[in-house]
Amino acid sequence: MGEQRSTRWFTERTPEQRHEYAQRFVSIAAEGKDIDGEARLIDAMVAPGSTILDAGCGAGRITHALGLRGHDVIGVDADPVLIEAGREQHRGCDLRVLNLVDLSPQVGGPFDLIVCTGNVMPFVESGTEPAILAAMATVLAPGGRVVFGFHLDRAYALHSLDQDATAVGWNLEHRFGTWNLDPFTDDSDWAVSVFRRP
Repeated sequence: MGEQRSTRWFTERTPEQRHEYAQRFVSIAAEGKDIDGEARLIDAMVAPGSTILDAGCGAGRITHALGLRGHDVIGVDADPVLIEAGREQHRGCDLRVLNLVDLSPQVGGPFDLIVCTGNVMPFVESGTEPAILAAMATVLAPGGRVVFGFHLDRAYALHSLDQDATAVGWNLEHRFGTWNLDPFTDDSDWAVSVFRRP
């Protein structure tokens, strides 16, 4: 699994905060708020019954929502606290403890789409971002897409994502300012970036 404690997620979050985050979307859903926006967009981007990797799945919220929509989904996350909570919240979901830098074809796939949302990339170990995209490239089907979503005020810059994606041969297809497909502008504080493997 590799060294996990050096990721920014582990160094910037206490155990208590990690446990709180594992319950975050349960609480939001209990308030009657929508928690499936990302899953609706991803579902619209792929054919029914597609293979999807939820990279940095947390407690499996998106994994679960896409599974309910008929897709074959695997969720992976480096934090065993989040995976344990996800297995309790979403029984039957395929959730695995794995650092993204350790992705390989043994995980499954090839995947029609990889989704990596919730500020996952800014929380990985500093300097491993190119290796993570390279690892994703090994499990992405030809013609498949990768979708990243994160705030722009974080440690991993958008231009770095573009550079790392170009290095593995992906083409930027779309960039939006929200998961609701609002335009990406100079004033955007969030980016949803869609890349495709040729």
